[in-house]
Amino acid sequence: MSKYKDIKISDYTYDLPDHRIAKYPLAERDKSKLLTWCNGQIKEDTFEHCAKYLPEGSQLVFNNTRVIHARLFFYKETGAKIEIFCLEPVSPADYQVAFQDTEEVTWKCMVGNSKKWKEGFLSLKFEINGKTIELTAAKTAQEGNSFHIRFMWNGGVHFSEIIDKIGQLPIPPYLNRDTEESDEESYQTVYAKIDGSVAAPTAGLHFTKQVLETLNAKEISTNEITLHVGAGTFQPVKSETIDGHTMHHEQVIIPIDILRRFVEDTKNIIAVGTTSVRSLESLYWIGLQLEEKRFNPYRPEVKQWEPYENKASISMEKALQNIIYFLVENGEKSIRFATQIIILPGYNFKLIRGMFTNFHQPQSTLLLLISAFLGNNWRDVYNYALANNFRFLSYGDSNLFLK
Repeated sequence: MSKYKDIKISDYTYDLPDHRIAKYPLAERDKSKLLTWCNGQIKEDTFEHCAKYLPEGSQLVFNNTRVIHARLFFYKETGAKIEIFCLEPVSPADYQVAFQDTEEVTWKCMVGNSKKWKEGFLSLKFEINGKTIELTAAKTAQEGNSFHIRFMWNGGVHFSEIIDKIGQLPIPPYLNRDTEESDEESYQTVYAKIDGSVAAPTAGLHFTKQVLETLNAKEISTNEITLHVGAGTFQPVKSETIDGHTMHHEQVIIPIDILRRFVEDTKNIIAVGTTSVRSLESLYWIGLQLEEKRFNPYRPEVKQWEPYENKASISMEKALQNIIYFLVENGEKSIRFATQIIILPGYNFKLIRGMFTNFHQPQSTLLLLISAFLGNNWRDVYNYALANNFRFLSYGDSNLFLK
């Protein structure tokens, strides 16, 4: 256990000049560069040709979450600007129920300029479909550096309509620019469906309808799961060793039909993005919890250190079957859980054979995940990309890693 917790984050860094960070996407998503790595061999192509590098029988797994207009701006009577960044719903806790509410919701939020808002309400008036709506915000509790904010409004409109109207799409802080109108389309995947994320699953930004048609022509199956990406994905590791870093929780939804497909073939699953990786690998630990009869149906979750503390072992097929049996017994169509899993060098991958992913920040938990899959080869990949004019981070170029 200590060999994991003692990992030094300083060992997972590289020099990333600011000019190598892609501030904007390419005009055509699938014209981005593609670096492929398979058993130590690096090749370079463009993303539109990604299908030819996928093994026969591959099952791609996409995260179909949609980025919401999470940033809300209020002004006090003094003129002070207060930003409320919606992270996840608290009451009701279900995303879809919260978005459909027409009177009141409570969200966990980050508050910018919070010292200027010590008490009282904030309010904002605007129009939706000719109706004048007044939205009121009140602090109800503090949770670490975040707050629980109760939103109340009139007019009978859904909360999703409100944030779509007055909220701003959050783009990554390292882009060092304001959100622009073009981001409304370019910072969503073409298959985004389920509202909930505050950051895009950026590996999917390269896919176009044409690429998806090419995959279909090659008889590569596609599956959709949901993980709502939280702001913690950008949280830097500030501790010297990873033991001092607390991973964020993210909500996962995976349909039973997808689990059944996985049971039929657990050998050719390719995750699109690190969010899909974390979701899929978490399934093993949920299945193991069910095997050991310690699964909590009221608060299902995979905790940060579970993969390194639990020495028990079952097959991936058995883990999936346990989840399917649980869902059937309870009349559920999807497994829903929170995952806090951290994937570190030395982790034994349970389900995925490969992944599409972008290039990640130095000293980040996502770079640790990449190192877990590639081993020390991650340095070869990143050195090659730096030497060959690849574009980095959310709007940058893509990788395909295969075992």
